[in-house]
Amino acid sequence: MKEGDPRIRARMVDVTEKPVTYRVAQAKGSVVMKSDTLELIRSGQVAKGDVLAVAQVAGIRAAKETPHLLPLCHPLLLTDVAVDLALNKELKAVEITATVKGEGKTGMEMEALTAIAVAALTIYDMCKPYDPQMRIEGIRLVKKSGGKSGTIDLEAGRPYS
Repeated sequence: MKEGDPRIRARMVDVTEKPVTYRVAQAKGSVVMKSDTLELIRSGQVAKGDVLAVAQVAGIRAAKETPHLLPLCHPLLLTDVAVDLALNKELKAVEITATVKGEGKTGMEMEALTAIAVAALTIYDMCKPYDPQMRIEGIRLVKKSGGKSGTIDLEAGRPYS
């Protein structure tokens, strides 16, 4: 089968000719829950342990494992992965931000998004006995830089500047 053959249902994109550039991607998401559940997390009373610490490590690990989870995603050399979690009492949520940096021929977006998804799932897993109505919300790319498209800041309302 050749490229362009309609029988090809999936293929990895060829990035051979693309230049290696420094790239950064940032994603966000949240887990919304009851106030009582948020307080259990804050006070360290969740039976499975320190929710924020475990979710942080899970998110970092997930970013590193992205090409093993997404079959057409290129393996990339990540130089930094930061997963930050903040308790927001007003929104009754754990807000998650992941920033992934590295050099490569393709972007770091999938790694940042995967970090958010797995950190959020970890929070859900650890807290589900207390709050089965939790919601994972708003997983999205907020910023990326490097490569042909340059800098895109989706939170600033200028996605295609």
